[in-house]
Amino acid sequence: MSKVLVPLAEGFEEIEAVSVIDVLRRGGVEVITAALAKQSIKGANGVIVEADTLLESVKESDFDMIVLPGGNEGHKNLAQCGRLLDMLISHEKAGKTLAAICAAPYVLKVAGVLKGSYTCYPSMEEVIGRSGHVADKAVVVNSDNIITSQGPATAIDFALAVLEKLEGKEREQGVRRSVLA
Repeated sequence: MSKVLVPLAEGFEEIEAVSVIDVLRRGGVEVITAALAKQSIKGANGVIVEADTLLESVKESDFDMIVLPGGNEGHKNLAQCGRLLDMLISHEKAGKTLAAICAAPYVLKVAGVLKGSYTCYPSMEEVIGRSGHVADKAVVVNSDNIITSQGPATAIDFALAVLEKLEGKEREQGVRRSVLA
């Protein structure tokens, strides 16, 4: 069974985080949510989520993938977390996959691990940098062990792409059918 870390910071985009958690768990993936500071985290739209643990309590090497939800404030808070940035660098050096949606590819850029093609929330390419940015037609981009997506409306497609990378096409197709995607 694959194991995924989903770090949660104040201001995270709820649809993006919960879609990933739900789809992956439906697909048999162990998902651990880890808060940066306190286990009760308020999302961008006021939804409060209780994380499984704190980021300081997990080891990067225990996970097959790290998936970052976006959010206007959420991505900024993730990018300011030195422990998370170190984990992303270590994960990338180990050849493991990273995934980020919406504004969160910015966090990968700050960590220095965003190297290939990517997509993001429209206008974030101006902040992240146009080099490697794929035009708006690509809902999900999988490049150099990094999966990126555009935002809340693409969260299910993103989660399914993550599931396929971890568990294969057959498992992804089964979950896709079950959620009517």
